[in-house]
This record gives sequence, C-alpha cells and structure tokens, in this order.
Amino acid sequence: MNINTLFKKATENGASDLHIIVGKPPILRIDGELKIIDGAAEITRDAAETMIFSILTEKQKVKFIEERELDISYEIAKFSRYRINIHWEKDNIGLVARVISNDVPKLEDLGLPPIAHKMIERTSGLLLVTGPTGCGKSTTLAAMVEKINSMRFANIITLEDPIEYIHKSDKSIIKQRQLGNDMLSFEGALRHVLRQDPNVIMVGEVRDLETMAATITLAETGHLVLATLHTHNAAQTIDRIIDVFPPHQQAQVRLQLSISLNGIISQQLLPKVGGGRIAAREILINTPAVANIIRENKIPQIKSVIQTSADEGMFSMEQNIKDLLQQGLIEETTALAYINNLQ
Repeated sequence: MNINTLFKKATENGASDLHIIVGKPPILRIDGELKIIDGAAEITRDAAETMIFSILTEKQKVKFIEERELDISYEIAKFSRYRINIHWEKDNIGLVARVISNDVPKLEDLGLPPIAHKMIERTSGLLLVTGPTGCGKSTTLAAMVEKINSMRFANIITLEDPIEYIHKSDKSIIKQRQLGNDMLSFEGALRHVLRQDPNVIMVGEVRDLETMAATITLAETGHLVLATLHTHNAAQTIDRIIDVFPPHQQAQVRLQLSISLNGIISQQLLPKVGGGRIAAREILINTPAVANIIRENKIPQIKSVIQTSADEGMFSMEQNIKDLLQQGLIEETTALAYINNLQ
C-alpha cells in the first residue's frame, strides 16, 4: 500500500494519528481509540522502510540514520498536512503521523471562553497552553496566532518543530521558522529573535532550561509570548517552570514569572456524546493575588484561587468537566473517570 494512501485514509476517517508498525496492519487513532484499518495486511520490515523512506529527502535520511529519530512535516497538496515522527523499535523503522487540517482553526470553533480572547489582546507577557500529548495544544496556539493575525498589525514569529498549520499574513506579518531547516535550536532562535523586530513570538514547545529562561525574558521585555508545556494543570505548570532552574535562581525566577505571566490554559480532550471529542479546560489568570502566591512560593494555594475566582474568568478543570456534563456534552461515566484522575 502506498504511504500517501494511508495518509489519506487517516484524514478521510477523521483520525488524529496514523501508526505504521512492522508486524501490524496500519493503525488509526479515532476519537482517542486505536483502530486497525479494515482489510489492511501486516506491514513487513521491507514495506515499512520503502514507504517511510519514500517521503524523506537524502538529507533527512542521513539525519534519521545518524540520530535514530526524526520529526518532519509532510503535505499532500490540496489535501492535508501531517506532523510526522520516524523512529526505530526493535531495529525496525516505525512512523506516527499526526493529521493536521489545511484550515487554520478559529478560537470560536475550539470553544475557548471569552477570557481567552482577552488574554491575547495583551501586547506583552507570557501565555501558556498546557496539557498531555495529543490534547490540541498546537491547535489552540495556531488559533491564537490566527486571531491576532486577523485583528491587529503585528510581526508574529513562530518557532516550531515541525511547522504544522500554515498561516497566511492578514493584518500581521507572519514568519514561521522550523527547527532543523530555519534554525538549529529553540534557544539559539530565541537569542536572536529580538533583532527580527517581533511583536508576538510563538514557541512550539518549551523543552529545557535555556529555552524557558529565554521565553520568560522575552515576555518581560515587552513582547507577547505564546508557548506550550506538557503539564496537566496551572499549579503543576508553575512548579515545573521554577523547578527547571537551579535552587539559587528559583527566587529570581518566581519574581520574573509573577510579573511576566499573563495566564495558563490547561486542557485535555474528552469523549463527546454522539462521537468525537471535546476540550475540558482550566484557566488561570495572573491577578495580583496569583502573582503574590507565585512570589511567596505558595503554589498549592493556586487551586483554591482558581475555584473562587469565577468573576475574574477563572475555572478549574473539575468545574469545567461538571459544566460539560450539565450541558449534556459528555457522559456521566466520562466525567467521573476524568474527575477521579484529577484527585
């Protein structure tokens, strides 16, 4: 089977991911569940190598063989885009492709609350989107970039690995840079980005201390910085940021974060009544009370502040899951299972 045929099947079946594994038929993830493609045969080692190497350039092949891992983007013209990870397992080549729509999503379509729209109207500070793998963080960031693009004149620079959604400049200038092709590292790109006259900087993923430090500094210096982290809630996100730094720097980082943080949107995807999935979210706004908690390192108090600050636009993941249940958007068993996991 041609690899483009598999990619198209993933898109046509509404899958979020395609898995190619030696010794198994091609597998799709649909609404969070793994499903074998009907009638597909097991993939042999030779077939996997032929299919996967067919989408790589010579430079990409060399890099993959040397580093044993490769992240790339791939596009079938006028059809769809894919974020692809290629790897080895048991000395066999494997592939996971995330399906990305050609249409950049809108904030309204993603069900983000009004406070999220206000958060991106600010012209400086740090706005974080967090959650587990596959929860739609990149989609939310893309929608935020597109909203800014449609409403004001700004120079938007995105740093991605790899580029996912393709933005077209509207009111803003948008420059999308891809790791490996357009930059050698997130840290290096962030170090030089100030010379590119940015208003908005989007960091696809904050992975290490150097990138974290540069991201916070840029947010302090009058730029709006959008970024993602693999954390499950607001309190864990703040702890993760501070814990990345050595102990002698943590007091300074708490002060910087208390000043520069705009807010945190944590999300996860839940099975939706009638099929598909829906996002449940937690929203933290950096009010004076929250800033004081961060400075004084009283992070466990964040949860109670979120629960009692609805008038500020905040709500917890548990509160949002209960709202989705009351609206009939998720089943009671789903709500209970996810709420229990939050404890």
